[in-house]
Amino acid sequence: MTTLYFLLIIIGAIIVYSVITWLYQKRIVKTLSEQEFIEGYRKAQLIDVREPNEFDAGHILGARNIPLSQMKTRMKELRQDKPVYLYCQSGMRSGRAAQFLHRKGYRNLSHLQGGFKKWNGKIKAKK
Repeated sequence: MTTLYFLLIIIGAIIVYSVITWLYQKRIVKTLSEQEFIEGYRKAQLIDVREPNEFDAGHILGARNIPLSQMKTRMKELRQDKPVYLYCQSGMRSGRAAQFLHRKGYRNLSHLQGGFKKWNGKIKAKK
């Protein structure tokens, strides 16, 4: 019985943590539909946070590749005075990148709903 209570407490803690993280992310980053993303990304810094092999396989035309794994060392490449549009494969990594950038003082952050796999616009791929 003690094991059951322990597992319920652990599961409850995970759920509470997930909800708090989700609410925090909703507050700091705008989730944009593909159409909203298209309307604004040319005036912003368009950042693909996927790994280089994913980027080379295909990316949104005009995007720069700054993988989430390198964000800490390369965030100086981003200007704080311009909007930052982020995307990844599904939206998870771009959300984490937005949280990291927000903690470092970036405020105008947006990411693509559903990520690159939902993108129907122009793409570029290395051959």
